[in-house]
Amino acid sequence: LILLQNLYSLSTKIASTVLDQRLSFCSKLCFAIGGAPNQVAGSATAFFLQIYLLDVAQINPFQASMVLFIGKAWGAMTDPVVGFFITKSKWTRIGRLMPWMVGCTPFVVVSYFYLWFVPPFTNGRFIWYLGFYCLYQTLITCFHVPYSALTMFLSTDQKERDSATAYRMTLEVLGTLVGAAIQGQIVASAHTLKHCPHHNMSTGHLGNGSGAEIVKRIVYMIAAGVIGGVFLICTVVMFLGVKERDDPYISKTEKQIPFHKGFILVMRHSPYLSLTAAFLFISVAIQLVQSNFVLFCTYAVDLRDHFQNIVLTILVSAVVSIPLWQWFLERFGKKTAAFCGITWIMPFTVMLVFIPNLVVAYVVAVSSGLSVAASLLLPWSMLPDVVDDFRLANPHCKGFEAIFYSFYVFFTKFAAGISLGVSTLCLEFAGYDTGACRQPAQVAYTLKLLIGAAPVAFIVTGLLILLLYPIITHTSLLSQVDRTSQFIIC
Repeated sequence: LILLQNLYSLSTKIASTVLDQRLSFCSKLCFAIGGAPNQVAGSATAFFLQIYLLDVAQINPFQASMVLFIGKAWGAMTDPVVGFFITKSKWTRIGRLMPWMVGCTPFVVVSYFYLWFVPPFTNGRFIWYLGFYCLYQTLITCFHVPYSALTMFLSTDQKERDSATAYRMTLEVLGTLVGAAIQGQIVASAHTLKHCPHHNMSTGHLGNGSGAEIVKRIVYMIAAGVIGGVFLICTVVMFLGVKERDDPYISKTEKQIPFHKGFILVMRHSPYLSLTAAFLFISVAIQLVQSNFVLFCTYAVDLRDHFQNIVLTILVSAVVSIPLWQWFLERFGKKTAAFCGITWIMPFTVMLVFIPNLVVAYVVAVSSGLSVAASLLLPWSMLPDVVDDFRLANPHCKGFEAIFYSFYVFFTKFAAGISLGVSTLCLEFAGYDTGACRQPAQVAYTLKLLIGAAPVAFIVTGLLILLLYPIITHTSLLSQVDRTSQFIIC
């Protein structure tokens, strides 16, 4: 008992001197700003890439589905590869993760711009967009995986990390809002009826050389250039305002466990498996709604003149509700917050399908924003809990944080790629007419299924899996002192 008391006393001294790393408001804000550009670009591609490939680039639905599926699948496969190389990275003067984010940013901007550029040739457009989408997915992975893992190296205090995550999610949802606003407001005119020939509204096509078609291409390139500039500015702010800390728990002279053994340990960690599987299905549902929403408003419910404002309403609601969910998870626990927040979207998406008018659309937009905020905040707030739980169970494993984050993104991206590819193929089977101003009734019916029934089924499945998630916490797994004591005693 005396020995344990001495160890506990030593641990409290260490906790008060070495491990008490409070984050300033400026550090949290700069960290959050660093994650915003990924969401700005991600929001633009999620809402508009599908309709861009079909109506502006004018590749057929099968080719568009292949671009979306292969691009997402390729991005998913690069996540564990990047995670592996990050675990092998050496510490530099600016950290171990920061060089990845700073180094890849200029190349991300270039690849993103050419993703929204229509090449002068027609036959090779499928290869063009597939190549640049795969390149963009690879480069954005090199940014996003180390950025996500950076959460663990901001502070050893989990309450501080949760606070930084809340800042991050607020700015990321705001970035999603900015991306949708920039893209939506700039390109909205490219998808309205005023560009359609009035003499043949049912099957009229816009010729590749028409003035309206040229305007479409220009506005998409302008939006891509603006978003690329935002990406550069935000990365510079993060680099100047965030200090990456090395892992203080284990001696640097200790021999590291090989990557493959660490990977096996991570994949056997039950809290990680249940959390990843649950949010895999939930993220697929959100992705289905995002990618098909503009098509749904344009061809299924005759809201093509309002879709950009409806999207902005969803995202404004999400930004405003992030602090609400942060308070809720601290008060009632993260698992409870996940169930309450994510189930909220289901009745409202169904309502929009059956009551497709403008007033209902805005009501649904406000309500759906609450669930979007919860689906963004909760997984990234719960992952550090899982990593802490893994560290307690495996105190000698160091440097495998990137595995948790990279494989979480891998599974969710791969599933989203399959769902996007399948949903676009469904449109082809329904008779989607590329470039037409009107679509067959079967296309409208398919879009209603993709917006209503399919997301509800995926969300229910994800929440049932989340019941198996074993970690129940309000603000932290352990207090800072207790966690330090356990590491010293081990």
